[in-house]
Order: sequence, then structure tokens, then C-alpha cells
Amino acid sequence: MAAPIRIGTCSWADESLTKYFYPREIKGAEERLRYYAERFDTVEANSTYYHLPERQMVQNWADRTPEGFVMHVKAFGVMTRHPVKVEQLPPDLRDEAPLDKRGRVERPSREFRAEIFSRFHDALEPLRETGKLGGILLQFPSYVVPKPASLDYLEWAVEQLGGDQPLVEFRHAAWLDDEHRDETLAFLERHGMTYVIVDAPRTEGRNVLPTVVATTSPTAYIRFHGRNAQTWNKRTGSAAERFDHLYSDDELREWVGPLGELAEKAEVVYAMFNNNGRSEVGGQTIAQAPVNAEELRALLQEAKLPVAVP
Repeated sequence: MAAPIRIGTCSWADESLTKYFYPREIKGAEERLRYYAERFDTVEANSTYYHLPERQMVQNWADRTPEGFVMHVKAFGVMTRHPVKVEQLPPDLRDEAPLDKRGRVERPSREFRAEIFSRFHDALEPLRETGKLGGILLQFPSYVVPKPASLDYLEWAVEQLGGDQPLVEFRHAAWLDDEHRDETLAFLERHGMTYVIVDAPRTEGRNVLPTVVATTSPTAYIRFHGRNAQTWNKRTGSAAERFDHLYSDDELREWVGPLGELAEKAEVVYAMFNNNGRSEVGGQTIAQAPVNAEELRALLQEAKLPVAVP
């Protein structure tokens, strides 16, 4: 039996969705999540990258989604060695945080990071106990490169997840170059980590991971970032600008075969759209991610693949 292919978006509350996906009568966080969950059976929570989640908020997510819904949660920036402003930390941790000249957390101790991991883990219990917690997205910045110290940190970080499924996304191309690809995938498989496949601009930049279709765990996970090479390296503007790309029918069809192959190898396949901009189509403004997600689902159904439908 081929694995189910579950399709969703990398947020249900991006500005493009709140303005152009939800009907005008759908207002507020509760109504939006319920509306989303009627149309897709999986999603990423990405607000947790910017601030540690609070348990009551996670309880609300669990309460507002149906049985069988799966929510993946993006790790807080400190957990994946991103620069985080001290204001993003819980108030009681700010005084002990080591800071750089710009007021960002700089090289915190393992003990400090362990406390962050612990609070993150505890807050997700409502999703965990209802069976709705998918994986924890560990998206590492492009300056985390393949070397022993990086592997050591990754192994330690996964231990801190307390048994939750790690979804590992790299942003430096060296992880998958000819020299490191086999070693990277073998390391992830050896430690029970899910390799995150990316669809991104087809350039040769070092901060663009090449698309390598492979699995390192029973879960196959693909993130569709769009293919806008012009905005990928932009230092200003919003994430919606960086990932501003509406996939064409041909670009989505490229994935029908690989997704079918992944469904034969894995126990579950997730296809998650992170192209969170907006486009004008036929005189109407649309949110790119949910439109492309629905289009991919239709293509997979046309190909008789086991795509999940809410």
C-alpha cells in the first residue's frame, strides 16, 4: 500500500491568507483555523519560530482542529542557532541571556538552550496528547555548514526534543553537494531524523539547498519555497516577498512522479507550501500557498495517487 500524501501550507495566518484566502465573514484566529482545517488536514505552525509557544495557545490549536489533523511546529530561533532579539525571549530569561551589540542572543550556553527546548516541549503537550503533533521543524540557517561541531549540535538538539519527530531542513548547499550528500543523509537516518526536501529557486547559490528527493525516516517531507531567484537573497522586505512565487501547472506536475515514488517508500508524505505571497489571476488577488496546494492535490488525484482529503 502506498503511503498517504498529505498537503498543507506553512502557516494558516500569513497576511496573504488572512486577506485573500478566508472569506470576509471568517474573522479571528479561531474561525480561521477551523476554516483551514475543513480544507486541509495538515499545517505548519511558524509563529513558534519567533516566540516560544504558550500552552494555552497550543491547547486552542488542538481544540479547534478535527481528529486526525496534523500540526507540525517550527522550532524557536534559539533552538536552531538563529539570531533572536532579547525581546523575543520569555521575560524571566532575558537578564541571563548573553547579548551582542545589537541586542541579540549570542552564543548561549547549552544549559540556556536546554531550558528553551524544555519549555518548547512542555507547551506542545496538548497537541501531543490528542495525537495531532506532527514533527518539529528544525530549520538551520545558511551559516550552519557540515562540520563536526554542527553534527554534534544537531545530535544534541534532537535529544532535547524528548522523542518528538525532528524534521531537519538545511539552508547551505554544502550539506547535499557531492562531497557531503551521502554522509548527510546517512547521519540523519542513523539518528532517526527526517530529511526535509526543498523546492526552491534553481540557482547554484550556497544558501539554496538543491532538490534531492530522498528519505531518511518513515516520513517524507517536502517544503515548497517557490522559485523566485530575484527575491531569494533579498535582505529587506518580508518573507512573503522572498517566497513570492505562484507555481505553474507544469512546475507542480514535475512533482507528481517524485511524490508517487516517495509514497512507495515512506509511511506518510507531507507536501507543504511556503510560497506565502499573493498573485493576480484573472483580475482576482489570490494567496499563492493554498491555491497551489489545492492544485497539487487535484493533479495527484488525476494521477490516481493516494492523496489525503479532509
